[in-house]
Amino acid sequence: MFSGLLSSPAADNIGPYDSNRRVLRERLERVEERIAKAAASAGRRDEILLLAVTKKFGPETMREAYEAGLRDFGENYVQEWETKAPQLRDLAGARFHLIGHLQSNKARRAAELFDAIETVDAPKLAERLDQAGKMLDVMIEVKLSEEDAKSGAEASELPALIESIRQCPNLRLTGLMTMPPWTEDAEPSRPYFARLRKLAEQHGLKGLSMGMSHDLEVAIAEGATVVRVGTALFGPRRKA
Repeated sequence: MFSGLLSSPAADNIGPYDSNRRVLRERLERVEERIAKAAASAGRRDEILLLAVTKKFGPETMREAYEAGLRDFGENYVQEWETKAPQLRDLAGARFHLIGHLQSNKARRAAELFDAIETVDAPKLAERLDQAGKMLDVMIEVKLSEEDAKSGAEASELPALIESIRQCPNLRLTGLMTMPPWTEDAEPSRPYFARLRKLAEQHGLKGLSMGMSHDLEVAIAEGATVVRVGTALFGPRRKA
């Protein structure tokens, strides 16, 4: 039904490290249950990827998440991931996704560091990623909110951007991604998720990266194939 959690035995002797692992596994099980329930309610049988958002969490937390069974991790900043990556090179089968805004001058380094880029928003950025010479899965970030702080391509720009990406031999376009305006209530996110699904259908794309800790059920009901979950797995992030 979804990918993200692999079974793993519980620890018998509980020290501080084991306690952290136990809490993480309990949180992961709850997220698993939420995803499965939402998928069942929507009558879905396709795979939903659980992408663990590890922005501002250290390598030790990511390693604990890997040991708990998670394999896909989302980072927001190239520079932050660059500092963590050397400590996690031994995590066989792990995949790392960039889910934050990417400037074209950092494209080559991002291509070297990540397996997937979910925030392509311009032909120039696609070309820079392609020129790095590494096969990458990419998504187009679509700006559906009127908030100035939100990034992404306008819906009207999608045809040209999709064509540009498809001309890049090293990029594999897997779908669309969006970030609705923040709200405590999940329901206001629904129109944005529904709009993204319709855009994907119009352009023959299947992947939909949308939904976070507070609104993943609504996202799944509207067709999400990737949910980006941080707080529900790791707790509140430390403030800088």
